[in-house]
Amino acid sequence: MLDEIRRRLGDAVTHESVCGEDVLTLSPDGMPAALRMLRDEFGFALLADLFGMDYSRGGNPPERRFAVVYQLVNLVERRRLRLKTFLPEAAPEIESSAGIWAAADWLEREAFDLYGIVFRNHPNLKRILLPEGYEGHPLRKDYPMQGRGERDAFPKYTTETPLGDLLKQGELKERLA
Repeated sequence: MLDEIRRRLGDAVTHESVCGEDVLTLSPDGMPAALRMLRDEFGFALLADLFGMDYSRGGNPPERRFAVVYQLVNLVERRRLRLKTFLPEAAPEIESSAGIWAAADWLEREAFDLYGIVFRNHPNLKRILLPEGYEGHPLRKDYPMQGRGERDAFPKYTTETPLGDLLKQGELKERLA
């Protein structure tokens, strides 16, 4: 099956085996057609995962800084297949796969939120983990290790606050039980 997939995808695909799993790397432009073909013709009906990666410290050139990785599963044949594509630092964009797998909706939003990867034609591309208006993408390698002071803005609870009074009286533990 893998030879047929590689033949159908053409010369633009490279293959490697990582930890016993097949990994195909192809261009971002070819990804939507490849994903649809794998689902419809080769039985990879399950998108198990989709995530972003930042290769900026791995010696990759800027045009290969980010990657989007798709982990597909053929449940009938019990096969896994990983597809990977690289995106440039200047404009990390790729076509959304939410129209192929509904599960891609939230997974793409997570990659957008944490890496800044834009999924074109996504039905609802907005932050999913961080608040709207948050500046930056914290899983990028160039994001400061200690953050940008976000933790300083969290509310602090002391014995003088209403929550602190509950803590002193032991009522909070009872309410949560």
